[in-house]
Amino acid sequence: MIPWIYPRIIVHRCGGALAPENTLAGLGIAARLGCAAAEFDAMLSVDGVPVLVHDETLGRTTACEGRVDGLVAAELLTLDAGRKHHAAYAGERLPSLEAALERCAALGLAANVEIKPALGADSATGEAVARVVDRILARRSGLSVLLSSFSASALAAARRATPRVARALLVGAIPGDWRDRVRKCDGFALHASAAELAADQVSEVRQSGLPLACYTVNDPARARELFALGVVAVFTDRPDLFPINTADRAP
Repeated sequence: MIPWIYPRIIVHRCGGALAPENTLAGLGIAARLGCAAAEFDAMLSVDGVPVLVHDETLGRTTACEGRVDGLVAAELLTLDAGRKHHAAYAGERLPSLEAALERCAALGLAANVEIKPALGADSATGEAVARVVDRILARRSGLSVLLSSFSASALAAARRATPRVARALLVGAIPGDWRDRVRKCDGFALHASAAELAADQVSEVRQSGLPLACYTVNDPARARELFALGVVAVFTDRPDLFPINTADRAP
């Protein structure tokens, strides 16, 4: 497994609050701000193609009211994913995972792909996402990718499909059995909610040797507190509030 090198600031859902979530436009903004990495969500269409979307339904971010897993990829990729954020983004399409990874490679952004399965599709989503990642890495050797998920089953399937790509387990509050959960999916790191984090938990994870990253942190002062405790990175919706310098960029 290839370890993922964490920059301190990772943009949440491609561009955070500055662009329509999970869009190529967001990746462009992240790159222009000098960010080193972006996180985004991947879910399957009904024909098994990973696309960038967070919810199982489309109504919050597009004009379509259907389910993501109720449409084929060719239909999903025509949907306007920008207008609901702002009229200036009208026509910004819902992208495929492949397109997002290609854009990350072109922009020099590392990618944290959150495997986001619809109900009952954990293993299928983990495998499909991993296979797309593996295919892109075969032609984009400089691209750095981390897979993460709340679903241990999805991470296990991803591991079987492409064991070389690093994986991180996502949790809300850090559970008492976090070591066992990370071990079962052969995880490289733990990602946890900053709102539910205690200092002793950070120390415990640090002592285990696992990197700990926290979501979603939009206050630079809170980020500094977390870094002082030993958190390696934060996910943010407001990368514009954080000073980005060369030390924050992944090699």
